[in-house]
Amino acid sequence: MEREDELPFVSHRSVLVCGSACVASSQYLASNIGIEILKKGGNAADAAVAVAAALNVTEPTSTGIGGDAFCLYYDNNTKKVHALNGSGRSPGKLTLELLNSQGYSKKHMFPSNHGHTVTVPGAAAAWCDSVDKFGSGKLSMAEILEPAIKLAEHGFPVQKITAHAWKQGSWLLQEPDNTYGQDLLIEGRAPGHGEIMKNPKLANTFKELAENGKKGFYEGRIAQAICDAVTKFGGVMSLEDLKAHVTTFEEPIRTNYKGHTVWEIPPNGQGITALMALNILEEFNLKDMGHNSGQYLHILIEALRLSFADTFKHCADPSKVHVPIDKMLCKKYASERRQHISSDRAIPEVCSGESLSGSDTVYFSVTDCHGNACSFINSNYMGFGTGIVPENCGFTLQNRGYNFTLEPDHPNVIAPNKRPYHTIIPAMVTSAETGELLASYGVMGGFMQPQGHVQVLLNMIEFGMDPQQALDMPRFCIGHGHTVKTGSLEHVALEYGIPDTVVKQLKDMGHDVTPHIKGFGRSLFGRGQIIAQGNWPFKPENNCYWAGSDPRADGAAFGY
Repeated sequence: MEREDELPFVSHRSVLVCGSACVASSQYLASNIGIEILKKGGNAADAAVAVAAALNVTEPTSTGIGGDAFCLYYDNNTKKVHALNGSGRSPGKLTLELLNSQGYSKKHMFPSNHGHTVTVPGAAAAWCDSVDKFGSGKLSMAEILEPAIKLAEHGFPVQKITAHAWKQGSWLLQEPDNTYGQDLLIEGRAPGHGEIMKNPKLANTFKELAENGKKGFYEGRIAQAICDAVTKFGGVMSLEDLKAHVTTFEEPIRTNYKGHTVWEIPPNGQGITALMALNILEEFNLKDMGHNSGQYLHILIEALRLSFADTFKHCADPSKVHVPIDKMLCKKYASERRQHISSDRAIPEVCSGESLSGSDTVYFSVTDCHGNACSFINSNYMGFGTGIVPENCGFTLQNRGYNFTLEPDHPNVIAPNKRPYHTIIPAMVTSAETGELLASYGVMGGFMQPQGHVQVLLNMIEFGMDPQQALDMPRFCIGHGHTVKTGSLEHVALEYGIPDTVVKQLKDMGHDVTPHIKGFGRSLFGRGQIIAQGNWPFKPENNCYWAGSDPRADGAAFGY
């Protein structure tokens, strides 16, 4: 019998090629629901919201309507990329002075499941606003949410990796004070692999959103239940905080990497980290170094270390503090940072702020028959988030506020009505020459995300891999993936499959490495999805979509 800690990669998965439309997600039922919406006449945005809701049902260990969401939307008619920031803000009464009076400080952070970590859940508004702003107009929210509602009411078989994560995080739901945590358990325990799980209370939450729109979530019964739950666990969220929540539509940030325009969400998200690293890497002859060679990995690791160091210093809510985005993305600045990379390790200046933590998320991508694409990401933050379940709601509340710092002079210091530094980031690639979509992609997983964006993108651009091959390749992770703090940029985790000779080379260069991580430990390296236009980068004129789904998850890419 296979041991619980084993997750062997012993099968081959071919890249999916399809002619009209495609969905790639971490759960096959959710991917299928996305296809169902597309066949009913919905577009990429409509299908993305349906997938997000389905993943809330099937992977509450990672995502949900009690968390946040971001998306990039490519409009094929205008060749324009739009950005939606669906992250929530801290309560209006949550001040540093209040926290200090309660004994919390830079050296003593509140627990990750405390009510203070709950920021206003932005996902519900993000779903509604994605459909309103980018949707086809042919399907109502009720029609878009109907498949997820049925899934929650009738039940679904829990997949292997999700069952493992559910068991790992179930202690939060089993806490004696978490009265309604049992709603996400079966007889007080996590559902096992293949067991049927139902969540009728979540189905009712979706029905209220479908019938009443955003008001159905941010006002009334659900809003009151959220406030009551947060208060019970020591937080100060009010009905006014929920009612005041708004999604923002941003100008996405981008850089040109060798003729490819790479798009990310601007801060408060960390997508800028990936763009800065690509700017640094652009002048290196990476292809001649060889894929995942010692020298190649060294250069990537150092570029990302330098980029993280700058991001940790500056990234915060730009509506509250100045974030020097133009400087950080300047090619001249990248050239200056490039000088810090040598044959040995670079030692970037890292901020001395609080630790930043992150964990599970869902990323998925959708393309439609009109050439539109939606790169979408949704998260509770750390697994089940706080694990706090509001009464009769069927979802957990995120703990995104744990990513604030309590250092008074830091840009990301906690303050009222402020968005925290955010780890979840969707990405896209377009042709710098024509504006045509080349790829809609992302890699979830805390601070692994910009690292994953860089690694899988270079797998395609520099080494000509198709989307599935790009996702299959072993990865590295700086820090500990789910916890990045002062000094942790020293550590590098290496996935099983990177040869011992390369491990030795990195050690000889001065890297602190942990090699051969496998089994369920592979979650450290994130789980990605990619949909490319044509057999990009070889034949972008091919009208087919080429898609890959990460073997580190339970998902699949579906198309027609």
